Amino acid sequence: MHKVERLEARVNAETKALCQEAANLEGRSLTDFIVASAVESARRVIRERELIDLSRRDRKAFVASLLNPPPPNRRLRDAARYYERVMGKR
Repeated sequence: MHKVERLEARVNAETKALCQEAANLEGRSLTDFIVASAVESARRVIRERELIDLSRRDRKAFVASLLNPPPPNRRLRDAARYYERVMGKR
């Protein structure tokens, strides 16, 4: 069984009324609405951060491979010979 944790937030009356109205429209309790909204927002933030970090890492790897390309492997050399044989040397 999962231990249930308590999460508290103090908001002004306008914010509470807005959240309550949204919860009512979805047929949920205020607590359920707020928890679901917070979880959805947290997952989005984490996903966006992971994409940014991945993009930065990919960009660095791409530039590194352009500046210091690895030598062609056997399959690439075979493909080049095949191309020259089929297309003729250019």
